[in-house]
Amino acid sequence: MSSSPTTTAALRFCIVNGYPKASRENFDRSDVGHPHDLFQDFLSREAPNATSEIVYVADPDFSLPEGTTIDDFDGFIWTGSDLTVYHTDDPRVSGQLAFAEELMGAGAVSWGSCWGIQMAAQVLGGEVAVNPNGREWGLARRIELNDAGLASPMLAGKPAFFDGFIMHLDEITRLPEGTVSLGGNEHTSIQAAIFESGDSSYWATQYHPEYNLYEMGRLIAARAEALVREGHFPDEDSVAEYAANMKALHADPDSQELRDTLDVGDDIIDPQIRELELRNWLRFVESRAS
Repeated sequence: MSSSPTTTAALRFCIVNGYPKASRENFDRSDVGHPHDLFQDFLSREAPNATSEIVYVADPDFSLPEGTTIDDFDGFIWTGSDLTVYHTDDPRVSGQLAFAEELMGAGAVSWGSCWGIQMAAQVLGGEVAVNPNGREWGLARRIELNDAGLASPMLAGKPAFFDGFIMHLDEITRLPEGTVSLGGNEHTSIQAAIFESGDSSYWATQYHPEYNLYEMGRLIAARAEALVREGHFPDEDSVAEYAANMKALHADPDSQELRDTLDVGDDIIDPQIRELELRNWLRFVESRAS
């Protein structure tokens, strides 16, 4: 496993947290990690000379940090959200759509996970709707890269088939004109795409390469009531056991017993595989900034 960072460039990032304030406060009460912290952890390891600032785009008083403009940042990173991107009459959503459109108009470079890919599709004229297969939770199984995905700079070096962390109810049902899917699985047909508009480039996945077993275990434990109600588990004790096994495997990634119990391999455990898309994006950001 390589210990060298992806880039030593002094890049500047803006992490765009898409969760409303009430949801962020619930994360604290429920022992769930904040998604911006996951990206900051990634940047601290893979871009140690970079700086990052967090903005809360769902809040009514949202603005970029004082004294900054879009042009002051080399890249924007969109987290997930528990809002619904096609509820455009919700000001917590419409404000995010407007900001994403502003970034694209300014030629910004962006990354988006989950909510982020849906945001890009919605802004550029695609469609997002409830996934008829229901919630895809925990692990997106057997994502398959198509020919475009295999040739894409975002997924260079990724296995043709892999699992990824995921938690979503909606899906992209139609991509914007000129955008192609890079891969999908049986549950969700569009799991990755690159959106381009003018000079802007927005790389995105429906799954979460920034997550790990510990953080997904925390999230699953917090979503126990919904997961039981939707029929994914018989009871909340079963959810707690599953989440505990995820955390235990994170602590002991060589445990074959836990790997077998959870049916996970190196594509989930090894960050060199799991985070590959994000490292490829960092290289792209550096090339655009130089």
